[in-house]
Amino acid sequence: MRIGDICTSDVACISPRATVQEAAAAMQRCHVGALVVIVDPERRPIGVVTDRDIVLKVVARGVNAQAMSVANVMSTGVVTCKETHEIFDAIERMKESGIRRLPVTREDGRLVGVVAADDILRAVTSQLHGLSDAMLQEQVREMRIAAGMDA
Repeated sequence: MRIGDICTSDVACISPRATVQEAAAAMQRCHVGALVVIVDPERRPIGVVTDRDIVLKVVARGVNAQAMSVANVMSTGVVTCKETHEIFDAIERMKESGIRRLPVTREDGRLVGVVAADDILRAVTSQLHGLSDAMLQEQVREMRIAAGMDA
């Protein structure tokens, strides 16, 4: 299964010049725990800022959230996943990087979505449910054959 098939295409983004307070307000408004940081109209991700970044780097230190920019708290060296990658490629990237969300890009680096660990769990669970149904149907078919009800 391709990541492009399960990612969320409505991505909450923010400029690195925005204040941390603006980022927190955007997270609240969009009901998300992370924003992808972009600078150009091509929507190429340069970082990610999470609610945890804000708590640990601003709130816990008593820093004024209106005086600090997103650029000062965002994670740089953003780990992304191509929309054509398979689901297990994304899992491996998350595991290696210790993250739960991946911006999803086209081959040219443009942002097309975001995939979270929850999205992957939902997709894998759905596939496993389908496999379970197939096994059950096979058992029913074998019982019908054994009972002489099917040829």
